[in-house]
Amino acid sequence: MSQPIRLKDHEKDARLVRNRVVVGAVAVILLICVLVARLYYLQIIQYDYHSTLSENNRVHVQPIPPTRGLIFDRNGVIIADNRPSFSLSMTRERAGNWQEVLDNIVEVLDLTADDRALFEKRMKQGRRPFEPVPILFELNEEQIARVAVNQFRLPGVEVVAQLVRHYPQGAHFAHSVGYVGRINEKELKTLDPVNYSGTHHIGKTGIERFYEPELHGQVGYEEVETNARGRVLRVLKRTDPKPGKDIVLSLDIKLQEAAEAALGGRRGAVVALDPRTGEVLAMVSQPSFDPNLFVTGISFKAYAELRDSIDRPLFNRVLRGLYPPGSTIKPAVAIAGLDSGVVNASSRVFDPGYYQLPNYDHKYRNWNRTGDGWVDLDTAIMRSNDTYFYDLAHKMGIDRLSSYMNKFGIGQKVALDMFEESPGLMPSREWKRATRRQAWFPGETLILGIGQGYMQATPLQLAQATALIANKGVWNRPHLAKTIEGQPPVDPNPMDDIVLRDKSDWAKVTHGMEQVMHNARGTARKAAAGAQYRIAGKSGTAQVVAIKQGEKYDRNKLQERHRDHALFVAFAPADDPKIVVSVMVENGESGSGVAAPVVRQIMDAWLLDESGRLKSEFAPTTVAQETAP
Repeated sequence: MSQPIRLKDHEKDARLVRNRVVVGAVAVILLICVLVARLYYLQIIQYDYHSTLSENNRVHVQPIPPTRGLIFDRNGVIIADNRPSFSLSMTRERAGNWQEVLDNIVEVLDLTADDRALFEKRMKQGRRPFEPVPILFELNEEQIARVAVNQFRLPGVEVVAQLVRHYPQGAHFAHSVGYVGRINEKELKTLDPVNYSGTHHIGKTGIERFYEPELHGQVGYEEVETNARGRVLRVLKRTDPKPGKDIVLSLDIKLQEAAEAALGGRRGAVVALDPRTGEVLAMVSQPSFDPNLFVTGISFKAYAELRDSIDRPLFNRVLRGLYPPGSTIKPAVAIAGLDSGVVNASSRVFDPGYYQLPNYDHKYRNWNRTGDGWVDLDTAIMRSNDTYFYDLAHKMGIDRLSSYMNKFGIGQKVALDMFEESPGLMPSREWKRATRRQAWFPGETLILGIGQGYMQATPLQLAQATALIANKGVWNRPHLAKTIEGQPPVDPNPMDDIVLRDKSDWAKVTHGMEQVMHNARGTARKAAAGAQYRIAGKSGTAQVVAIKQGEKYDRNKLQERHRDHALFVAFAPADDPKIVVSVMVENGESGSGVAAPVVRQIMDAWLLDESGRLKSEFAPTTVAQETAP
């Protein structure tokens, strides 16, 4: 049976359509309301926030590193300047796959695998986000052109013109001025992140390191408008950086060159001071090195050659070289003996060629095995008589001897502006008990009296001890900076002057030092021959290897580097000192024969004019050849 035909309900269909239209309309209205509300929230309520965010995407603040201050010698000769150079920089965040970009750089510029490794090392060093990192310095015109042509392959890479530190005098001042180098991760954590924005180099050694805050300056900045790719479109605002302060050093390049020439290529150290001010006139550590190698990054091979050299060119012998002062310390010991009342100028000791402690069989030898007979203070200094100073040290005792030597700067840092200085060592009972867990023995006091044993000093400390004698006890700390932006440096912690009970003791010791140079029996009389001024000096020998009791020093049995060091200290003119010189020649053996002539050449270079006459600013003195008493 057939089904009945259903009739279409148009009213029902119309209601359904109307309901759907209403629901759809309500949904559309609700969505429009939500959209309008969201637009209102974003554009009205959060207008300030999003406008600032948009502006930050368009406007960037870029740091402008300051120009580093210049360094001059006392005569205005430039020692450290800034040379314009083109460098290749990469911003890692804009480079994408920066490892691939480095590969492209090596390919484009036809570089080596070692260069690639160095680039990667620099990119991995500590830095701030979005800060460009210089990876290659001193690009030539061809390299700049290659980068420009292949820019599409090098995202985040750009050629930047900048000033790079340069040392036109090369190795002359490497150990005094020092050098700058790239900021490492450890330094990055301690530096002011704002002031060092955009700065990639910092002082590593010497004056460059000590006066880093003054030399660096104050960072500037500029607001720039950029496109979506980070390319600068225009500069909106600029605040110029404040350049670093210029520093004038007390060093004299002519005296520096004269000191280097006087050393004659031998390993050693020279320091010359003005005792009236503490200014360092010359500071030489040989052999030296070219500090320019370190500015933009020294190669592994070049650094290995310097580091592994047996002559140690990187080692600053003036500030860090520790040597037994030998007989150069005897004038200071003599001052201590006079001031403590242990001896006076006429006190005499009989020298048979050795000294013995009471109830001891051991003989402490004088360098003159035959002895000098009866010796007073003047003769003891002139002849560098060990027996006299053995006896003097024994009478003083270690406690008083150590105390007086500390006043002369032995065992402590003496410089005002040299970070690398070693304090040396002036032993005492307490020191030996703390470090060796042993008692102090009388024989150890004896050998300290002639500058041997545990005592160690740097050439700078010996120069300062000699300057104190020349200056009659007035302390002027040695310093390299003469002026900083026109102002002299200030000693924040001045040392106490050495005040003697009898001021004439200074003259007594100075007279003995003059006899060393100008007496027929003086140990360094040959070095003073023909001098137009009076010199007060003292030689010294520092043992490198010990010699057994009863044996004599035989240079032929020793390797060259095991032979004694030669030392000499002096000041001139003796009656009104203008210069103090300390010389150490490694393995030079004879202080009087090797180091003293070096001192004489340096003093001539400072005190005499080109015609060989005493300069007008130095009062002439009469040189009288004295005879032995």
